[in-house]
Amino acid sequence: MSQADIQIPLADVREIYRVTDIERAQDDAPAGRSEALSAIYEKMKKLGGDRYLVKPSSTDALDSLYDDCPNFAEVIDDLKKYLALAVSGNEPVHFTPILLLGEPGIGKTHFAKCLSFALGTGYEFVPMSSLTAGWILSGASSQWNNAKPGKVAAALIHGEYANPLMVLDEVDKAGGDSRYDPMGPLYGLLERDTAKKFKDEFVEVDIDASHILWVSTANDERTLSEPILNRMNVYSVPRPNAEQAFRIACKLYAEILADHQWGFPPQAPEDVMEALAAVPPRDMRKRLMVAFGNAKLDHRDELQMKDLDASRIQRGKTHMGF
Repeated sequence: MSQADIQIPLADVREIYRVTDIERAQDDAPAGRSEALSAIYEKMKKLGGDRYLVKPSSTDALDSLYDDCPNFAEVIDDLKKYLALAVSGNEPVHFTPILLLGEPGIGKTHFAKCLSFALGTGYEFVPMSSLTAGWILSGASSQWNNAKPGKVAAALIHGEYANPLMVLDEVDKAGGDSRYDPMGPLYGLLERDTAKKFKDEFVEVDIDASHILWVSTANDERTLSEPILNRMNVYSVPRPNAEQAFRIACKLYAEILADHQWGFPPQAPEDVMEALAAVPPRDMRKRLMVAFGNAKLDHRDELQMKDLDASRIQRGKTHMGF
């Protein structure tokens, strides 16, 4: 790899909360405040309010995503425009919150992880299908038993970055009592002006959440409200076509071997990769690991078609539409 190929993210430091606000909250809190709240305040004072604010050093930072996630080309094309503006102004990258629509298994969450790595910032994953109340994101009052900060405050308090990439997975499956809408906090968090003074209900001090990079995933947008959809750029992500799926399979094969000394050749047999390309990207790693194990049990250092589970491959093939 040449020196020109190495892209090193730059960083500023940004104050996301004021320690003086924490001290004031401690002084104003009633004598019987929870031990958990006292512990969080002490933690926030110890860590201080400054966090790294990562900014890109080159417009090429996202180019690797075209190979890693070829069916996300439209999303990457648009993100590069935001990246160009950030580099031009020597600013942190910021983009309109993203909603990735598509069937299960096409790589939406994998894309978000790759994007976080390419940008050089933190990664936070929130499975919205398991959330039944808004306090999961924005915290619950310290007056409640077992209350704690929400996912947003926790990510900013305990993490290193002011602009982590936060993935809201399966937002279309968030449910619960309408009085405690799990999507409710997003109305303010997805707007930069209001997110600058985000107040977690547990911590109860202003936190600057305006630098968070938001990526949401869903299978169907029809359950989402118009105000939420209007705050996002919505992309319908297609299944990878046969050529793209083959490339994904080959790249995954190479990535797995790079982490291990198993003795397999750097390139897999083409027929094995073509068969693997018939399953959803999410399942490729599982199939490959089984295939590697089958080959070793058979005392071989090269994959063969029989190493793949043929019945599962056929089910995957039908699912992917190839």
